[in-house]
Amino acid sequence: MKITVIGCGRWGSFIAYYLDRVGHDVTLYGLEDSPEMKRFLAERKNDFIELSDTTKLSCDKKVIRDAETIVISIGSQGLRGLMGELSELDLKGKNFVLCMKGIEISTGERLSEIVKEYADPSCRVAVWLGPGHVQEFYRGVPNCMVIDSDDDELKISLVKAFSSDLIRFYYGTDLIGSEIGGAAKNVLGIAAGLLDGYGMTTLKGALMSRGTREIARLMKAMGGNELSAYGLCLLGDYEATLFSKHSHNRAFGEAFAKGEKFTALAEGYYTVKALMVLKEKYGVDLPISTAVYNILYNSADPKSELSALFNRSLKWELE
Repeated sequence: MKITVIGCGRWGSFIAYYLDRVGHDVTLYGLEDSPEMKRFLAERKNDFIELSDTTKLSCDKKVIRDAETIVISIGSQGLRGLMGELSELDLKGKNFVLCMKGIEISTGERLSEIVKEYADPSCRVAVWLGPGHVQEFYRGVPNCMVIDSDDDELKISLVKAFSSDLIRFYYGTDLIGSEIGGAAKNVLGIAAGLLDGYGMTTLKGALMSRGTREIARLMKAMGGNELSAYGLCLLGDYEATLFSKHSHNRAFGEAFAKGEKFTALAEGYYTVKALMVLKEKYGVDLPISTAVYNILYNSADPKSELSALFNRSLKWELE
């Protein structure tokens, strides 16, 4: 399969490395003036991986036009701008695979919805989600992930083409739930980091349980399957997001609690704002997400927010 990967950050570059490893014709595309691409062009590596000589590097958009499958791994809030640029190319018959997790803040739209707004009607879209860190994969530690799409033929073909001894892929069954779960777990990752930073790590069990119920309600309200919350997109990704030293979102939450600077991308910071849009649109109670939003955006006292969660009305656990 001829594939162009857009995005040369730590995940995008790993995707290029991995797809080359399983035998595809891969080109990693990046902007000529980006620090990440400059380093790859000079050294063929970053702080996490080294690319094989068979992985091509390009700053020319024609590699996007020539690809059969376009894999995108950039910051979620930049997807609309990217798709606006790509729409000027001939995209007929292209497959898009989104290896990114988020929700657009201004509209509350899922990322696959944004792609469909700009792509040719003949294009098909899938999402690649689930647990795993570049550092672990690169040293050979396997994991399970999921590929989902509303096009079953595409989903099945991608799972078969991308599976290996390093990543076992499952067929997703709920595109809405998969995308919402994949995005929302980053918000829970920030919440976990806040608990770590305030010395309340033992509350992570409750966070996982109640956070899953919260996001399951949102999935259902949006027309998805609430059981998706218990799959690889959310619950299956908790160890990598709520506990791992490699998790940007958890690390961001901990740094925030300690008043320390954190410069890496933490998608949950943007996703929690988008969740507030969905909360109002669908009338779903999202107490944990709201608490995280108030702490990050409204300068709310974290201990007061935690106290407010504990003082909510008593209820049945699995209402």
